[in-house]
Amino acid sequence: MAVIGITGSIASGKSTLRDILAALLPGEVFDADLAARDFLDHDPEVFRQVKAEVSEAAYREDGSADRQEIRRIVYSNPAAKSRLEAILHPLVRKAWTAAAARARAERRHLIVDIPLLFETNAAGEFDFVVTVACSPEVQNARLAARGISPELSERILSSQMPAAEKILRSTQVIWNDGCLAALEAQASELASLVSKSLP
Repeated sequence: MAVIGITGSIASGKSTLRDILAALLPGEVFDADLAARDFLDHDPEVFRQVKAEVSEAAYREDGSADRQEIRRIVYSNPAAKSRLEAILHPLVRKAWTAAAARARAERRHLIVDIPLLFETNAAGEFDFVVTVACSPEVQNARLAARGISPELSERILSSQMPAAEKILRSTQVIWNDGCLAALEAQASELASLVSKSLP
């Protein structure tokens, strides 16, 4: 079994690689972004802390998290971003490290999709650290296709560790500028490498 961390900048293709790899290496998948959203939506203590320490506008009148507003707030206010991360990151880390412990005990794979893997000093928890990267031109086109403005895209990207640094810190790199078939081929090579490395 292996615990695999997949990271990379926004719109690099992390989630797509995760899903392809999960079909090749059956086990469990943990999505750190999804876990953070779950805490925002369903944890009363997170609700209280975010409203008190980040912004009252983070939640709608019906109590649901306004993720578009949260994104606008945190990428225009670094202090608010730090406060939100201080609330969510320990909870998300506790959840995925528990999943990793279960996977190791049960000798099965765990694939963790974790955008801030290096930023949260988590690399040592993984058997493989995979960075998915692409050219700035492709990344910007994908962000535009998601409806994210160039201004917000720039703020998001400038707040993240540069892709080049993530690449240098990784054990494996997937380059995702091409078609889906190219990504699938690289995922197959990665799955083979993981399988061959097992005792």
